[in-house]
Amino acid sequence: MARRLPVVGGNWKMHTTRTEARVLVAALRAELGGLPGAQVVVFPPSPWLGDVADALAGSNIEVGAQDVHWEPKGAFTGAISAPMLAGVASWVIVGHSERRHVFGETAEETNAKLRAVVAAGLRPVLAVGERREESDRTADVLRRQLDDGFRGFHGLPPEVVIAYEPVWAIGTGLAASPEDAQARCALVRSMLAERFGAPAADGCRIQYGGSVNAANIEGYAKQPDIDGALVGGASLDAAAFAAICRAVAAA
Repeated sequence: MARRLPVVGGNWKMHTTRTEARVLVAALRAELGGLPGAQVVVFPPSPWLGDVADALAGSNIEVGAQDVHWEPKGAFTGAISAPMLAGVASWVIVGHSERRHVFGETAEETNAKLRAVVAAGLRPVLAVGERREESDRTADVLRRQLDDGFRGFHGLPPEVVIAYEPVWAIGTGLAASPEDAQARCALVRSMLAERFGAPAADGCRIQYGGSVNAANIEGYAKQPDIDGALVGGASLDAAAFAAICRAVAAA
């Protein structure tokens, strides 16, 4: 089997002013332009998508959106559709725990968003992960989230990336150990294999996310079932994010 190209995503969440976004993306282009061995994607806040896309035009760094609405158009004030994103982004995060647990996104909505992203020809990053109080039934939570997310899909979309992000590790500094993260990512891969077959599962890239930083990334990058990282806070520091990307590429 060919080696899976690891993918590193930088989720800026609700951070940066327009000026800060421009400065950050210029620094990232200077740091990471031409980096071999890893695919790099940044997910800026939606108001800056056009600015970031323009600033990265012609570079190897790709642009993604942090969320999407499932309808292609309509009277949905404040919402952004997949066809709208297609002009400025090539990736979309679907089902991030903050959408699920802060904004109350339902399993049906996550599924509808995933369908919309795939239908628009964009690449989805489907986020799954357990909360602290669910840690004794992690396998059940992951299976449910994968089953719900892919409901109605007869095959695994070839461009989908899975981000395993234990909710308790996001933004807390309490990162999962590399061994635990590997075990969970391997579990996700086995569940994909059960549903879609081993070849599809073997080809699917699975990231780890949750308090990833330049100091701990090497441990994750060496694991056989971890194909990169979805990075939060550290992605707002160009030097730190570049160090993460280089470590992933080197591994």
